[in-house]
Amino acid sequence: MRRALFFHAVLFGLAVGAGVTPARTAEPLPVAVTIPVLKDFAERVGGAHVRVVSLMSGLENEHTYSPRPSDLVAVKQARVLLQIGLGLEVWVSSLIKNAGNPGLLVVTTSRGIALMRDRNGEASTGDDHPGGNPHVWLDPENAKIMLRHITDAFSTVDSAHAADYRGNQAAYLRQLDQLQTELSDRVGRLADRKIVVHHPAWPYLARRFGFQIRGEIMSQAGAEPSARHIQELITTIRKERIRVIVSEPQLNRRIPELLARETGARVIVLTALPGAVAGTETYLDMLRYNVLQLSQALEA
Repeated sequence: MRRALFFHAVLFGLAVGAGVTPARTAEPLPVAVTIPVLKDFAERVGGAHVRVVSLMSGLENEHTYSPRPSDLVAVKQARVLLQIGLGLEVWVSSLIKNAGNPGLLVVTTSRGIALMRDRNGEASTGDDHPGGNPHVWLDPENAKIMLRHITDAFSTVDSAHAADYRGNQAAYLRQLDQLQTELSDRVGRLADRKIVVHHPAWPYLARRFGFQIRGEIMSQAGAEPSARHIQELITTIRKERIRVIVSEPQLNRRIPELLARETGARVIVLTALPGAVAGTETYLDMLRYNVLQLSQALEA
């Protein structure tokens, strides 16, 4: 044993004397993202080659979020920043400016996605997003476009691992395709797909899986509905026999519960961001949870 240790010590000394230093493990690519769904996408594509920090945890309101000092540090240290765009993160542009990171690659993952302008795809949502509804990731087909943007960005900044990034993307897309087929088959058995939603986050999910959004409690982020609007919703729910009202963890459920008491409908809580509800820690988990909860509530 002593002779072996002596032998290795000699070799190390020779290497140092010859100007050769021991190999170092490459540092992971530092990545900052605005919301948790982008963290999950980035980690699926990047694997062990990336270190990802999400500025939001999933329990905040993405429209009104106020960045913290730690967010400034994360953006300053990042090589890549992933955002949704479309006015969802109105706070991120000043954060990027204040970080003073000239080498930062900012990637708008919604680029190239066909946008919806309301629950029927015809008019503005009124949700402070005149360019289109920004909750694009809730349609898995849009998620595939976002994953391609992320893969391209990582491959550009860290070309040494480009093959790994593309391989990880391909493997994840297969999982996403399998889940999408499973969920479409599940929804296909529903006779009733009409819902009312608390906040206009759901048109992309509804269009993909065939749910029918018949009303929205809030037309603008943070704006309380008028008494007249609430009465119109009560009339709609009763007339169309709508049985499900969708709320979200970040929103006060006082008005959805009021509508439920007046109409006999049921309030369920879905999440647009992974991790905001138990059992939704990943995008795939979240997608499965939302569609299955909706399907079970509509059958009840």
